[in-house]
Amino acid sequence: MKTKKITAILSLLFLNCLGTPPLGLDPNNVVPSQTLINYQQMELIGFIHFTVNTFTDKEWGYGDESPEIFNPSEMDVEQWAKTAKAVGMKQLILTAKHHDGFCLWPSQYTEHSVKNSPYKNGKGDVVGEFVAACRKYGLKAGLYLSPWDRNHKDYGTLAYITYYKNQLEELLTNYGQINEIWFDGANGGDGYYGGANEIRKIDRDTYYSWKDIVTFVKNLQPNIKIFSDAGPDVHWIGNEKGFAGFTFWSTINPKNLTIGASKTDYLNTGDPEGTRWIVGQCDVSIRPGWFYHANEDSLVKTPQQLADIYYKSVGRNALLLLNLPPDKRGLIHENDVKALTNFKSIIDESLESDLAKGQKASANNYRLNYSKFDPKNTIDGDPDTFWATDDNIFPASLEIELSEGRTFDRVLVQEPIKLGQRVSEFEIDVMGDVNWNTIFKGTTIGYKRILRIPSVNTKKIRLRIIKANNTVAISNVELYKSSTREVSQ
Repeated sequence: MKTKKITAILSLLFLNCLGTPPLGLDPNNVVPSQTLINYQQMELIGFIHFTVNTFTDKEWGYGDESPEIFNPSEMDVEQWAKTAKAVGMKQLILTAKHHDGFCLWPSQYTEHSVKNSPYKNGKGDVVGEFVAACRKYGLKAGLYLSPWDRNHKDYGTLAYITYYKNQLEELLTNYGQINEIWFDGANGGDGYYGGANEIRKIDRDTYYSWKDIVTFVKNLQPNIKIFSDAGPDVHWIGNEKGFAGFTFWSTINPKNLTIGASKTDYLNTGDPEGTRWIVGQCDVSIRPGWFYHANEDSLVKTPQQLADIYYKSVGRNALLLLNLPPDKRGLIHENDVKALTNFKSIIDESLESDLAKGQKASANNYRLNYSKFDPKNTIDGDPDTFWATDDNIFPASLEIELSEGRTFDRVLVQEPIKLGQRVSEFEIDVMGDVNWNTIFKGTTIGYKRILRIPSVNTKKIRLRIIKANNTVAISNVELYKSSTREVSQ
């Protein structure tokens, strides 16, 4: 082992003499594309559930609703976009078609659409207006197209698959770049089905030929991200509470997944032996329901509840998709906007001032004693620099010394995920009067882990990596004191 390290150091010195940069760390076998890294860096995105259900006070329409009931009185898609942008969202996803089959664009393949509604005298195109508003306010646009259709007479036959692809082609060719397409797992059951009024069941494994649909979508828009239980780019987190698992891996094995029939606990934890990098997405509504209901105006999640969800999604290596359902006016309700505004203030105040930045960092080891892997890289605020150890150093210990005793209760840790997700066990220690005291024991880190710890006052904090699947690499460690308005969960 000593001979190997001496050889490596000599090689490094030789390369430095030649002016050649040293080799970095070998990445894991499974790493994210830059496209998926950019996607996860959005962190917070929004969902817009809006259709005939908004006017019937239902969550799932049966499919027999008349297009004439779709008639928002003060429709303002720009209000949606401005609300999302103000809270820090980077993308919005619109339910272009929910299970009821009503289309928010004038599809040429069905009469069950906005073209037969009173909205703008049948000349409206909510999808087109939505995409334009997103672009005006600097948001990426995503669309939801329910695979299930309780209105269409051919659902359950191959003719419906042709219909579904035709609608995908409309949405992905007529509205410019769409950043994400969202495939729901609800498939089959009772419905109107063109007047048949019956139950239709499908084989979830074979009916849609998902592999063909994924290829079809990627051919239309190569850079689009596809969400479903099985990805291939973004996967459901396994619940609708917005919570990722305490342990959460971005790697997962698609062979273990079926859209609409995947094991929720598997989706919620990911898989350390996973063969694909598929970003976890935590979907949750700001209200009990996904569509607007007036009787839920007093049941909007509090800013503190939203903050808790943020820590259990973004703070656990996932992305948060928060639903904001417009009301019958076509506006996001004032109660929702107020909760969002205060939620953003809490998060901004809690993660505003990094107490570790510019302080002192040391480690029990750093790779070849080379500056590229120096522990100080973890407190420079740059996610592209990182501390790394020599191979097989466990525990790997990083210590941050503050210039004076400071009080904090939030610890943010990140891995350089371009190299893969590595850490599977870590601990956080703080220095007491004499000894180190362990205050947190964790498992995975990934793109971002935000730890809520008991409030401590100390000059020294230590991160110890106990286990990892490869050489230890950490890009950022940050320390914060939460807002006085934030309720710890």
